[in-house]
Amino acid sequence: MAAETPARATTDDGGARLTSGARRLSALTMLSRLLGLVREQVFAVTLGAGAYSDAFLAAFRIPNLLRDLFAEGALSTAFVPTYVETRDRDSRQAALMLANRVMSTLTIYLGLVAVAAMIFPEPVVRLVATGFSPEKAALCATLVQIMMPFLPAISLAVAAMGVLNAERKYTAPGLASSMFNLVAIAGGVAVWFWGPSPRTAVMTWAALTLVGGAAQLAIQVPPLVRLGWRPKLLPDLRLRDRGTRQIAMLMAPATLGVAAVQVNVVINSSFASLISDGALSWLSYAFRLMQLPIGVFGVAVGTTSLTQLSEDAAAMDWERMRKTLQRGLRMVLFLTVPSTVGLALLGVPIIRLIYEHGRFSPHATLETARALSGYALGLVAYAAIKVVAPAFYALKRTRVPLIASVSAVVANLLWNIFTFRRFGHVGLAVGTSIAALVNAGVLIYAFQKQIGGFVSRDLLVPFAKILVAAGVMAAAVWVTSARMEQLPHHGTVDAALKAFVPIVVGVGVYFIGARALRLQEATAVLKRFR
Repeated sequence: MAAETPARATTDDGGARLTSGARRLSALTMLSRLLGLVREQVFAVTLGAGAYSDAFLAAFRIPNLLRDLFAEGALSTAFVPTYVETRDRDSRQAALMLANRVMSTLTIYLGLVAVAAMIFPEPVVRLVATGFSPEKAALCATLVQIMMPFLPAISLAVAAMGVLNAERKYTAPGLASSMFNLVAIAGGVAVWFWGPSPRTAVMTWAALTLVGGAAQLAIQVPPLVRLGWRPKLLPDLRLRDRGTRQIAMLMAPATLGVAAVQVNVVINSSFASLISDGALSWLSYAFRLMQLPIGVFGVAVGTTSLTQLSEDAAAMDWERMRKTLQRGLRMVLFLTVPSTVGLALLGVPIIRLIYEHGRFSPHATLETARALSGYALGLVAYAAIKVVAPAFYALKRTRVPLIASVSAVVANLLWNIFTFRRFGHVGLAVGTSIAALVNAGVLIYAFQKQIGGFVSRDLLVPFAKILVAAGVMAAAVWVTSARMEQLPHHGTVDAALKAFVPIVVGVGVYFIGARALRLQEATAVLKRFR
């Protein structure tokens, strides 16, 4: 018992740390996601939703997927607990040496993957875009060759992010994605004023991706140096080191365990390439919009929870761990359930305001909104996965997320096979949502079996109140939006009113309902907002 006292002492203020870190990271993530929307808007204006945008998005799928598989998802969940354990057991310097070994390994192995894809891009294109025409496939292959170096660069940025998050330094990691978006926005605006051919424009966007990846790494170097980290000129590849082996063992199943969404996106891309020009772009634009609440709420709470969960698991304080996870999941439910309502009911006015400019047509707006409705069905589950899955890596029970992930991929694939011809790209979006629901369901069930009392009154009663408040909000949003759509449409100002007025009404009604139902999360959010 005495051995547990220091660990308990460090977690006594866990709730305050979680709230403070999540608040800061949520604000920074909100900035990043808003800049991401601006980036997508500039992309839509310059390339629209057709053959060139499809080729770019398909080419970017593979480096982006591999980043999620080997870096952002698996590395984050495997690296942070091991880093914390090494730092607490040995020293910070030992933990930073571990970080150097991880960075060396990522640079070499992912660099080799990138080189292989640059030399042989055709198999990559066949994987993500089976139905592309020969001309479109050739363009996609060229873009793959340009963008693959993004993979090792962004992987180093993610490793740096893991170190800083483990040390509760959230500002620089939170700003990293904003740097990528700022580079893309500046370059995209230059492309718009330059007015090159679509082929030249899409090549420029590919080059901007590389510069943005380097910027994500660069902004995190100064705080790393202040912690005592120094880059090694010679790679440190001591793979038999205890910490390195532990990370590798955790990453092996985590590679698939945390990337079900990305794997399903690639599956959907391949199916979408068989539909028509623009289908892949409609899905991508819709998915980007859905990632806004996931990133702001799910990723922020999940990232700040991971360090706390790792400390709770190291102290074997199961009661505190259960409360940490319940607290995080309740907050995510409180914020994402109304987001689901908003995206499902207001897809057309939101997409019309953000994207319908330049080469993005009204037809593309309608098709993107239909895809967004399909994705919105799984929004709550997507965000819940970001919070619940890290708990199993803190517990070093990596097979559970693996089983959940495989179940999700199988569910998505079966749904696509049987419904693809009937529902088209909307069915692909629904399949991704079904996969997320399966994944989240398996994780929650397993955690309930592992640590009893998780799915309890403390979780279910607030969830029921959230559903009631969201139901009232849905009625208010639907009536307001229907009235606003009857007004004439003459430009951006009218489009903004038709999007924002229902949003403001919905947010107001939801918070009034939540306060009336005495939801603690409403009080906490309003307090932090003030």
